[in-house]
Amino acid sequence: MPEPGLASRVAAIAAEAGRLAMARWETEFRRWEKVPGSPVCDVDLEVDALLRQRLGALLPDAGWLSEETADDRARLSARRVWVVDPIDGTRDYLRHRPGWAVSVALVDDGAPVIGVLDAPARSECWTAEAGKGAWRGDARLHVAARDRLAGARVPADQLPKVDSDLVMVAKPNSIALRIAMVAAGEADLLATIRWGNEWDVAAAVLIAREAGAAITDALGRPLAFNTPSGQAFGVLASAPGIHAAAVERLADRARDVLKA
Repeated sequence: MPEPGLASRVAAIAAEAGRLAMARWETEFRRWEKVPGSPVCDVDLEVDALLRQRLGALLPDAGWLSEETADDRARLSARRVWVVDPIDGTRDYLRHRPGWAVSVALVDDGAPVIGVLDAPARSECWTAEAGKGAWRGDARLHVAARDRLAGARVPADQLPKVDSDLVMVAKPNSIALRIAMVAAGEADLLATIRWGNEWDVAAAVLIAREAGAAITDALGRPLAFNTPSGQAFGVLASAPGIHAAAVERLADRARDVLKA
């Protein structure tokens, strides 16, 4: 378990990073694509540097895995690792939409034990500590009590015809915030069926889990963190009562992706 008071210190560092991102949001900054379809900007790098300095001082023995830092495989031998996305939802940040957040997780022996999403454009701070629940500000989070997949609320811009029995709700660009919506009972299901990065979801997975959500990969398998690849095949976060049905519905599609 994390040391007493560590989670609040992590939240304060994430809030400092959020303030930096907000201060730069109204200014001119350089932007480009790391690879086609993967935008990045100067602010991502500035926030990443701040987080690495502050979190590194907090736990000097911890490893580091971040979207905006070259991967150092030495993290694989560390018991504790910071898993960070300095701005999750960069597209919304660049479009001046509020659906982005600073995402910070502390992973201990492959599992997140502290998770923070600081979303200053939404005036929100989401926090969780293993075994101590999940919170948005001072409000404790609880997943929705849903037991039928039909009618489940999904953060999405569009849904395939086969999923027309589901209900779309507003979708922030940040996948971490979409998972957090499940934690808050504002959505019932979030699913991806593609390879994704640990830094996108580590903090949000703990927040959802501590709120009572069921969390697996796209095939219903447990998620692990600080893996050699730093990736997982999809994420499925849902109300517990519909998780098995969601896995069953997505299984063939997920296997087709893996075969491709």
